Amino acid sequence: MSAGEAVRLGRVAPMVPVVDIERATAFYATVFGMQKTFENGDPVGFVILKRDAAEVHLTLASDHVGRTCNVMHVMVEAGVDEIYRRCEAAGARIIERMRDAPWGLRTFVMADLDGNRIDVGQPL
Repeated sequence: MSAGEAVRLGRVAPMVPVVDIERATAFYATVFGMQKTFENGDPVGFVILKRDAAEVHLTLASDHVGRTCNVMHVMVEAGVDEIYRRCEAAGARIIERMRDAPWGLRTFVMADLDGNRIDVGQPL
């Protein structure tokens, strides 16, 4: 690539390790309204979920333990309060409660059922 050549990135999707892929698929479908578009393996060990421009790849990792850092940031155009409500109803652990942050986002941080921390934000 020459110095003057433009860079153009394509799709980027986080790979999220989970202990129970069926449970995780149901969680992301319930909380974010995502649909499964692909699965692989017998038994299934990999799933792609999509909604709008967002895509998440779930991968089976039987020894996975949640971390203390966020694995993804989800920006929503609308509905952050509804997503927060769905997280609580689905059993997600709320790490940081909903707030209007000084950097212009209504935001919260939760951990999915496998301990993966996700920061969710909507522009104010």
